Amino acid sequence: MKKLISYIVVIVACASFTQCTSSYLNTSSPSNTDDNFVTSTPSETFKALSWCYANYRQNCIMGIYRWNDPIGSDAETYPEANSSNNVNATLHPENMTIDAVSGGFNNLYVTLASATKIANIIAGKAAYQADVAAGTTSDWTQLYGEAITMRAFCYFNLTKHFGDVPYGYENTYVTNYTLTSRFAIYDSLINSLEKVEPLMYKIGDNGMTAERMTRTFCDALIGEIAFYAGGYQTIRTDVSGLYGNVQFTKKGNIANGCEYARRSDYLNYYKIAAKYLQAAITNEGTCHLITSDTRSYTNNPFQLNFQYFENLQISPESLFQLGNIQGGQSGQTTNSEYPYAFGRPSNGGSKNAAPCKTFGALRIIPTVYYGDFQKGDKRRDVSVAVTGSTGDGNEAMLSFVPGNKLSGGIAINKWDENRFNPPYTTAQRESGMDWPVLRMADVMLMLAEVDAQLGGEDQAAMDLVNQIRERAFGDSNHNISGLTGQALEDTILEERKLELLGEGTRRWDMILSGEFSERAIDVQNAMKSMIAGLQANGYYRFPNGNIISDYIWVKKVYLSNPLTYDCTDTTNAALYPGWRGQYNYSSIAGLKIGGTNHNLAIQGLFSYIDPNGPVAASLVTAGYTKTNWGIDIVNNASIYYSNILSGITSVDDPPRYYWPIPSETISQSNGKITNGYGLPSN
Repeated sequence: MKKLISYIVVIVACASFTQCTSSYLNTSSPSNTDDNFVTSTPSETFKALSWCYANYRQNCIMGIYRWNDPIGSDAETYPEANSSNNVNATLHPENMTIDAVSGGFNNLYVTLASATKIANIIAGKAAYQADVAAGTTSDWTQLYGEAITMRAFCYFNLTKHFGDVPYGYENTYVTNYTLTSRFAIYDSLINSLEKVEPLMYKIGDNGMTAERMTRTFCDALIGEIAFYAGGYQTIRTDVSGLYGNVQFTKKGNIANGCEYARRSDYLNYYKIAAKYLQAAITNEGTCHLITSDTRSYTNNPFQLNFQYFENLQISPESLFQLGNIQGGQSGQTTNSEYPYAFGRPSNGGSKNAAPCKTFGALRIIPTVYYGDFQKGDKRRDVSVAVTGSTGDGNEAMLSFVPGNKLSGGIAINKWDENRFNPPYTTAQRESGMDWPVLRMADVMLMLAEVDAQLGGEDQAAMDLVNQIRERAFGDSNHNISGLTGQALEDTILEERKLELLGEGTRRWDMILSGEFSERAIDVQNAMKSMIAGLQANGYYRFPNGNIISDYIWVKKVYLSNPLTYDCTDTTNAALYPGWRGQYNYSSIAGLKIGGTNHNLAIQGLFSYIDPNGPVAASLVTAGYTKTNWGIDIVNNASIYYSNILSGITSVDDPPRYYWPIPSETISQSNGKITNGYGLPSN
């Protein structure tokens, strides 16, 4: 690993750049590395800036499952037992190595340094200066704003995942650097973005898409940074004077040199957040919440957002998605990691499988699937998979036995390689699906949460939530009304959990709400109650009427259309729950397909069937097989208890969710930087 001071003197060398998104992957970079040539025109300048997108996608921490964000909450968990890959997710930072994520840390600095260099070059151009003086949005002002937005995006990632970090040293040789308060960084980032956003293009303007950082995304990023600045977070108590004059409201105990707190003037930041989150909606351009579905075979506009990704297209709901290409051609290889790491699991091999292997690092805690979704919510089956793929064109039940692929528990269903048309079956991790970063529903629900806390905006908050719920249920019968105060805030947080399940937001919602430890204890207790019921009775009934049982019964069946969609007929065992099945892989040459009955009929998934009773006997006679279900949770309870936020043992524990600053950065700081929060220092 190189020293931090090596990264903060990075200059733009366009010959080393690789283009990033699908719209410009096939262009070539110039061989001349002179700054003036590299930035001679807007198109040449963008080739340089595209390297920043590529380096963020390729090297800024997808390898550790996106910083563990999607696998460490009261809704999401990791599937394996005793793995070092989820130490951060379980909140046991003392068990991490100091250089656990050094690659991501260093490459965030590399990326932001390059973006800063490009911005500084643009700022010196007469054409850019003339456009700014005239208040004219142009390609030059867009590129400058884009570079500043990329810089802010990288620093925001650093503060989220490391807390207080070195700031502002890029492209300057330094031998004496220290930590900067995250709150000072937030202020500086907000200020820099407020200056550039008025002269950036909205999505849809001048050919801009959500694969680039636009005014629409910049507005949302300002709002999000302000939202984080005003939210609860774990701060250090072991560095005197680090936070200057910032005053805090604190919760719980001081432990490991840290405590859980929120700045006392947080409402000032929520006002900024409200202004710019609303601006993102106002300046949405061609981006919008998807509320209708024109497909003839289904009517689920919520799923349509994810189908765009599976169609290798840009979703109109995206404010920003990182581009990929399919196939990993020579010189253009991109990591299509999202469906592999977070998709619907598959036991397929690494090459020429139907579909190829999907590891499935993201699993849904069963109390959420069974207990939190209301009847009629179209998001449940789109979001959670109970079946996966064998890899030879057949559907198979997921198992609650700890593991990966078809083991490890029920999984996220939003990214399913069966729903590509056609699926890419040549090799794993090369499907070409874009990496989702931010979508409009997230922005709307952040704004609702801010409105609920500002006072006097309760109706506005509920209106935003109801737009999301009307899409989820297909009607207004499930709208919320008459809520205020904590009840409204809790409802919004619950809506965010269901809407954004598996998308890496729930962990941060828990943190920012100030209720991380309480919610961690709640889900731990919910799991204990469920397991106790399964152990004592063979089943457990949730308040909404759903039942999880020790056993289910399954049978392989033939469907002429093996890829299934919405199904409300609970008696149709082959189609309910919906959004499962398999692509018709027999239409793809060169694949080994097993048998002809590719689908599963499932009995007892939401109701109890006595294993020794007449219904079970009749199912066996009809060709069904008794299959372990909840009993595997019971038999592996200790693993589930360990994987679900086990670093929290009391509501007074400060959550410790940061990654360690790498060793070289610490050693080169001449004693001015240390790791806090109980993280390793060597």
